Amino acid sequence: MSDKKVVQSLCRMCDDHCGINVYIENEKVVDIDGYKPHYWNKGRICVKGRAGVDMIYAEDRILKPLKRTETGWEEIELEQALDEIAEKMKELKENYGARSMSIWKGEAIGFAQQEEMARRFIHAFGSPNYFSNDSECFVGRWIGYSLVAGTWPAQPDFENSNCIVIWGANPPMAHPNMTQSIMKAKENGAKIIVIDTRLSAIARQADVFAQIRPGTDGALAHGIMRYLINNNEIDNEFVKDYTLGFEKLKDYVQKFTPEYVEEQTEVPKETLLEIAKLISRRKPNVVNYVGNGLEHHQNGINNIRAVGCIDGLIGAFDVKGGNFMPEGFGLRELTLYEEIPLRHLDPIGADKFPVLYDFRQECHTMTAMNTILTEDPYPLKGMIIAGANPVLTNPNSEKVIKALESLELLVVRDLFMSESAQLAHYVLPAASYLERSELHCHGGYQIVGLTERVFTIPQVQDEYQFLHDLAHRLEIGDYFPWKNEDELNEWLVEPTGVSLEEIKACPQGYRYKPIRYKKYKEKPFKTPSGKVEFASKYLKDYGYEELPEYIPPAYKTNPKKEYPFTLITGARKLVYYHGRNRNFKRFRTAIPSPEIELHPQDAEKLGVTDKDIVKVTSTIGSIEIPVNVVSETEILPGVTQITHGWKEANVNLITHDDKFDPIDGFPLMKSVQVKIEKK
Repeated sequence: MSDKKVVQSLCRMCDDHCGINVYIENEKVVDIDGYKPHYWNKGRICVKGRAGVDMIYAEDRILKPLKRTETGWEEIELEQALDEIAEKMKELKENYGARSMSIWKGEAIGFAQQEEMARRFIHAFGSPNYFSNDSECFVGRWIGYSLVAGTWPAQPDFENSNCIVIWGANPPMAHPNMTQSIMKAKENGAKIIVIDTRLSAIARQADVFAQIRPGTDGALAHGIMRYLINNNEIDNEFVKDYTLGFEKLKDYVQKFTPEYVEEQTEVPKETLLEIAKLISRRKPNVVNYVGNGLEHHQNGINNIRAVGCIDGLIGAFDVKGGNFMPEGFGLRELTLYEEIPLRHLDPIGADKFPVLYDFRQECHTMTAMNTILTEDPYPLKGMIIAGANPVLTNPNSEKVIKALESLELLVVRDLFMSESAQLAHYVLPAASYLERSELHCHGGYQIVGLTERVFTIPQVQDEYQFLHDLAHRLEIGDYFPWKNEDELNEWLVEPTGVSLEEIKACPQGYRYKPIRYKKYKEKPFKTPSGKVEFASKYLKDYGYEELPEYIPPAYKTNPKKEYPFTLITGARKLVYYHGRNRNFKRFRTAIPSPEIELHPQDAEKLGVTDKDIVKVTSTIGSIEIPVNVVSETEILPGVTQITHGWKEANVNLITHDDKFDPIDGFPLMKSVQVKIEKK
């Protein structure tokens, strides 16, 4: 007689935290589907969520610690691996100082409590060098909006919106459940506006589609603001009482005439006016949602700030149907930045990109590669990578490989033997999301959930247990006193007055606070002035322009004849998540190989058709890749797109680690000048 049960938990195949049912038979997970009562996904689940079973039982999953030897990989016992890693860390600390050691958090094993634990661990060790994928994804939006309003409203009130403006995002591919909320709003009469270089899946659903040249979104945003200001279609009361720098912004946007905006963006002036009028008629219940498409440019932060300023002009912050600003649950802080700040130890990149460090205490991963290779400003000799694969995801992959190979200690924790893990001295098996218990807050609904540990595998540790055991070997165990994740979770929730039992009893999500709007009337915005800042004194004090000035991308101001194409990278594919899931047979069957998207005119000039191989070259390097000739409406002539995450044609072999946004240090990855040649 078989033993069957169903456990409710949260999916972590991406960052949407969807409620799921996990079906277990004879102590083995046999299926996963959506949990209908959950506030967020209401039973919906995407193909990645269903593939959680594929992940945990994949034939190539790492289940034993591995040590590199002269003859290859050797399986060793976990205790031996931890002992040897700890001894090597002590040696590095003795020889070079504590800051020679670092930790790098990725997404493959989660990025909620895992991130906070990694930050805690490295500061307890005495090093300020915490790295993560966030210094080239997400944090650009977070900082850009935070400079304007104190936070990034990452979970807007889509369902109640009258007008949704999607800037450089494609939710059907990246966040399917978010798409359902957008479509529900459309069914209720909301207008959907999409601004993108590609005719994406969400663009096909739009009432207005503005097909824009890469990196010119700021010009369009300023043009919208010019219309709103000059036609007095702003929320004058909100602007007067809750904003700073309006007069300066008003003067600045005057040059963004419809004609100038069209020249910069190639968006017809009629489309600009249509967008501006829709926003003005439907304010303040307007969502401006900024996606990853705006981050990877040399002018990314100010383009994002400009979009945030639109919200300020129309009073769309923290209103129903606008950019809702959630209240926190009140968990204890796991990081040690108050207790052991370590800023005096020169965190890597903090001198070059102080805004990144001020806002996020995040070190700069591209600068880390240079530091490893040059030992400037000091030696960086050791690194623990948890669920990240910078060989595929960071720009200038050749430099990344060279840097990681130069380390005296590289430890990688992952579920699979990634390209980065192949360079490691030790590879440790990491726990999947079904093998740990952690707290998850969903700000859009102001709910908290607790994931269920469904099973355990010998020699496979969750992230807390790994850091706990290593910390105690390094004599910093006082900072990791909890016996296991359950004790840690109890400590985290204690100040809230809510017990773990209460949270666990609500698999649909425990609502910790009712939704409230316009909280700024009783509590200031989290900016230095307490107001929405159209002009930032904070940036001015660092020597940056105080207004979100639009700087045209380099391919427009300094075009290189040898590199006539503009490459954007990173368009999402539904079944893949950055560099992950390509080892799942069902997904490789659906999308078997990388490709470069070409406009038909460009394909004709190059003399290529579908499946032909072309060589794509930038000043960084070259790759060879098959062609996909898309329809003439899907992409602009002269613009091409390659999705990242393929080892067979790693686009980050040709992306820039030497060209950055000056404020947050994000690399140029979406307006790269390249040449394309038929092979």
